[in-house]
Amino acid sequence: MLNRLTDALNFQTQALTLRSERQRLLASNIANADTPGFQAKDMDFARALREASSENAQAGALRTTQSGHMAPPPGARSESQKLYSTAAQTNMDSNTVDMDRERANFADNSVKYEATLRFISGSVRTALDAMKSHNAA
Repeated sequence: MLNRLTDALNFQTQALTLRSERQRLLASNIANADTPGFQAKDMDFARALREASSENAQAGALRTTQSGHMAPPPGARSESQKLYSTAAQTNMDSNTVDMDRERANFADNSVKYEATLRFISGSVRTALDAMKSHNAA
């Protein structure tokens, strides 16, 4: 039972970390909506979560390439794993931020972030309640 709870919490923690990273990308896009030449970025959340889950299943912990290097935070995507948005309309300054798309993605990601937090909170509360009822018996 404890392993299942730990696995579920690890998965949700990875999802929360990735949601946070995506929120940072989307906020950066919105903040740079008027920056000439800015290329809007996003991530393929499902693919990133699959990769993070398989990496953690294989390696277990953070990896560094050399002993003196600091590891990136869990779930952080490298530049090569980020997707660049194409402009819906051609603009003179080559900025690819579409504010309608960015706002919609930001709101959607916020709702999913909150749902993940609630799931983690509910799982922990359920586990604590189960432990309390077991100790009371």
